[in-house]
Amino acid sequence: MDTPSKSPIRVLIVDDHPVVCAGLTSLLRRQSGLRVAGAAHTGEEALDIVHRTCIDVVLLDLRMPRISGIELLPLLRALPAPPAVVILSSYDYEEDIYRAVRAGAAGYLSKDASRAEIVAAIMTIHNGGQYFPPSVAARIAQREVRSSLSSREIEILRMVAKGLTNKEIARVLDISQYTVRNHLNHISAKLEVSDRTEAAMVALEQGIIKQN
Repeated sequence: MDTPSKSPIRVLIVDDHPVVCAGLTSLLRRQSGLRVAGAAHTGEEALDIVHRTCIDVVLLDLRMPRISGIELLPLLRALPAPPAVVILSSYDYEEDIYRAVRAGAAGYLSKDASRAEIVAAIMTIHNGGQYFPPSVAARIAQREVRSSLSSREIEILRMVAKGLTNKEIARVLDISQYTVRNHLNHISAKLEVSDRTEAAMVALEQGIIKQN
């Protein structure tokens, strides 16, 4: 008696750049064990496809208009049979990676990852595992150890990055300079830096705040 063949893993590609979708589709189309079940250019399109089609794994871009990848993740996780999600991003900001993992992503790869690595990630998370390259896994671990910054601390970091002095920050927030200094001391301790300037630089580098 013949053993029934194993069903291919159904993959949905979600990226707002049509060229990226086409490239990934071409890359994965000839891979045995996989089937590209669709491609979406927006979060709305992705949700529509997932509601209509059984999807096993989603390759998801983070930076998309209207509904970002971070915002789409919990919507996918709330489905009765949620697909596993691998983030494919051109960016490797630590905060983006951390937020994606917290929102339910099971893998994170750069868009310049090889086909072998993308396929390995798909296979691994489809089998219930996680796929994070060693450098990414180390950054996630470091971010989890570090205490989260409060909304007020992030607000102050943004002002420091814009060049405001402690006195100016105090005036804008209607608090004392002593309170600003205390916040900055806490920020420096959490980010493991020595001063306000280094704190702002690290926050920008890690994507905790964005450069205007």
